[in-house]
Amino acid sequence: MKAWRTLRRRVLTPDVSQTLMSVRGFHVKDQAGRERLENVGRYFLTGYAAAAEARTAAEAEVPLEAVAAPYRGFAYEGAAMASAVRDALPGGGRHVRDLLAGRGDRHVYMAYVGVGWAMARLPRPLWGRLHAPDPLLRWLVLDGYGFHQAYFKTSRYVDGQYRHDRFPWPVEGPADYAARVVDQGVGRATWFVCGTDARRVVQTFDRFAADRRPDLYAGAGLAATYAGGAGAQELTWLRDAAGPYAADLAQGAAFAAGARVRAGLVVPHNEVATRILCGLPTQAAAAVTDEARIDLAAVGATPVYEVWRQRIKSTFASTRRA
Repeated sequence: MKAWRTLRRRVLTPDVSQTLMSVRGFHVKDQAGRERLENVGRYFLTGYAAAAEARTAAEAEVPLEAVAAPYRGFAYEGAAMASAVRDALPGGGRHVRDLLAGRGDRHVYMAYVGVGWAMARLPRPLWGRLHAPDPLLRWLVLDGYGFHQAYFKTSRYVDGQYRHDRFPWPVEGPADYAARVVDQGVGRATWFVCGTDARRVVQTFDRFAADRRPDLYAGAGLAATYAGGAGAQELTWLRDAAGPYAADLAQGAAFAAGARVRAGLVVPHNEVATRILCGLPTQAAAAVTDEARIDLAAVGATPVYEVWRQRIKSTFASTRRA
């Protein structure tokens, strides 16, 4: 039985070389940035392998909890991807459900993103097996899908600015809004593609249509805050260079703060980023996202997720005007 689980891990787990920046062809700003981003990929696959091999979600938690705080969320993201893949395989299961029923609940944001990675690797007829029941957070699955596509299909999604005008999941739509959430994942991945180089990120976004930039900057703000890789001076430059999209950048940073605080994994670079991009300590930036969920409801055809994002954005836009 142990041999079978080991074989399953080896068959299902992608090769770690696929996370190397030299293999991906990503820009390298400096050695520290390279090490940070490659560690993200390495620990993502650590989590993936743990969930691919484990008999139960509780068993997978042991190696996941051993990952250092800066990277533990990425390990849970990888674990969620592996769990979603296992759910979709013949025989199925409730691996994502079980992951979220345990310590994975503290990493629920990253877990939903990880399900999106699985979506990108699974045939469309299997998407119905993906476990993403929360009507608010389920949109993060599409963020994960967009990240995956930009990360592995960079020439099409980033260099070529490929755009999904409509997207077929969730089946109840709205399909045009779903395409926007995919763009948020593309923006987040661009932080990695550009090697955490803020100037290169801005130059890249300038090549996209203007109506896509709010979602792209939101994704970059999330990545810059959660993953890190830029110091205070560079983040200040990014905030100022974002111009009309500075509040979108702050909204993404606040999402990252919420994920870090919920997981109990706030590290120094999170504090630097939220103080600059949001004008608040990480705990306070996370509180903005919690307060924005009070009495939250869809407005007409606007999904509740977008109402949530706009409330957060408006808070930071008002702060900047003040």
